[in-house]
Amino acid sequence: MCVCFTRKFRVTEAEPPEDVKAAFRKYAEGGTHMTADQLRRFLAEVQGGGGDVAVSEAEKVVEQVLRTRHHLAKFTRNTLTLDDFHHYLFSADLNPPINDQVHQDMTAPLSHYFIYTGHNSYLTGNQLSSDCSDVPIIKALKRGVRVVELDIWPNSTKDDVHVLHGRTLTTPVELIKCLKSIKEHAFSASPYPVIITLEDHLTPDLQAKVAQMITETYGEMLFCPECECLQKFPSPEELKYRIIISTKPPKEYLKAKSKDTRNNSVRDSDEEEWGKEPAELTADQEDDEKSDSDSEDNDGFDHERQSEASNYKRLIAIHAGKPKGGLKEALKVELDKVRRLSLSEQSLEKATESHGTEVVRFTQKNVLRIYPKGTRFNSSNYKPLIGWMHGAQMVAFNMQGYGRALWLMHGMFRSNGGCGYVKKPDFLMNVGPDGKVFDPNEKLPVKKTLKVKVYMGDGWHLDFKQTHFDLYSPPDFYTRVGIAGVPADRVMKKTKAKEDNWTPVWEEEFTFPLTVPELALLRIEVHEYDMSEKDDFGGQTCLPVSELRPGIRAVPLCDRKGEKLNSVRLLMRFDFV
Repeated sequence: MCVCFTRKFRVTEAEPPEDVKAAFRKYAEGGTHMTADQLRRFLAEVQGGGGDVAVSEAEKVVEQVLRTRHHLAKFTRNTLTLDDFHHYLFSADLNPPINDQVHQDMTAPLSHYFIYTGHNSYLTGNQLSSDCSDVPIIKALKRGVRVVELDIWPNSTKDDVHVLHGRTLTTPVELIKCLKSIKEHAFSASPYPVIITLEDHLTPDLQAKVAQMITETYGEMLFCPECECLQKFPSPEELKYRIIISTKPPKEYLKAKSKDTRNNSVRDSDEEEWGKEPAELTADQEDDEKSDSDSEDNDGFDHERQSEASNYKRLIAIHAGKPKGGLKEALKVELDKVRRLSLSEQSLEKATESHGTEVVRFTQKNVLRIYPKGTRFNSSNYKPLIGWMHGAQMVAFNMQGYGRALWLMHGMFRSNGGCGYVKKPDFLMNVGPDGKVFDPNEKLPVKKTLKVKVYMGDGWHLDFKQTHFDLYSPPDFYTRVGIAGVPADRVMKKTKAKEDNWTPVWEEEFTFPLTVPELALLRIEVHEYDMSEKDDFGGQTCLPVSELRPGIRAVPLCDRKGEKLNSVRLLMRFDFV
């Protein structure tokens, strides 16, 4: 006789946490139903609404809850029971942790914003052998990315332009296809400008062809400044629904190839050569070498070419490149013009060790772009905070990558309604009476303390198979909560694991003292404890601390790629003290 024992997978609905019950008792004044006016008081006093909460807003919430929970009840009553109240608080649609509207001042120059920036935006996978396509570009734009990078090279017959990762096995895609897809999807997630950064490896005649393609594709959408070089960047508001081109002006490529120039100048570039690590701090190194090797001898190019170059040059609104010399020269702030400078992630690290305040000062007026080091063949990413701490606007990421660094990037750009432009904190833009700017290395006092309470979680039984986490029993979930930010604020903590429960209740509170709350991101991850193997992943999100709505909130979780899970969410409470 064989007897088998199995453990039940039944999902039991967890009852409301004690804090929710207590709030209901208090605001329903001991009754069994909460009126719209009582809910209004709760929203004003607990949820941080203050005196701005109108009764009509509370009435709308009551109506939405009744409509989703009781199809007939809306005709018979207009009050909430405790379960209705709990349903409202635990609804990510009705009670999200951050707002989804643009609320920052969008009239400052572009250099005053962190900008959602992609690196090698056309790659579908790794940096060495994946396909080039417009699909990842479209995906990035739909997510709110505002800076798209295209590497442009001559095709094999040298009569057309391809987008590909040069000197690798990546298969090319036609430039015109990418340009048209950008036009079609540029403003599907945000009305604010899309910047196309070009890494250009073209001959002058092909640059002229690109100028024609860009002009014909974008027409009036294209922002072309009247003067050759901008003295100050326009604002995102002024540039709504516009496309902006950023690369080095052609003259940077077309200098004579004399030995003297080759040996003595610091070359300009947006990227370093694959497999090489820069030995010294040099910005924008390598494109001249690439361009020269790909182009005909440029010493004596004629008037026609000059005119082709000027057509191309006219389209470049944000000039890239830097003065000759080392980093100190590169970070010089010029009175009469603004520009973009590119540094690799390790060049930035070295620069901030010795020139931290100069980097901050440079980024108050100019644009600094950071890109991943050349050895990240698998499209991984770096820690973005060092760039943001120093005011770098374009922290360029492999959006087709994966991992915690990318989750932080997603988190930062959930700010300001997800429009792709996040106003830099004032302290990064301020200049003291003595000319001093923010020093990221300075020890700072605690400015604000965030208290986070993790009540419970739900939704896994709807989004995952019963046996996804454990073959023979319900999952044992725990939550990790922490801060990504300046070094002094960084920390991760975790709840206890709740055994055998699809709707775990933790009711644990954590306190996070913050020295720079403006740059802090709240990291939230759920894992399933596994005694014998690596813990399973159960969802994650990352939220900008400066945008958190105080009170009890429903926090939707995402999968590893950053896509929102359909049902999985946590009930949490946020308070600033």
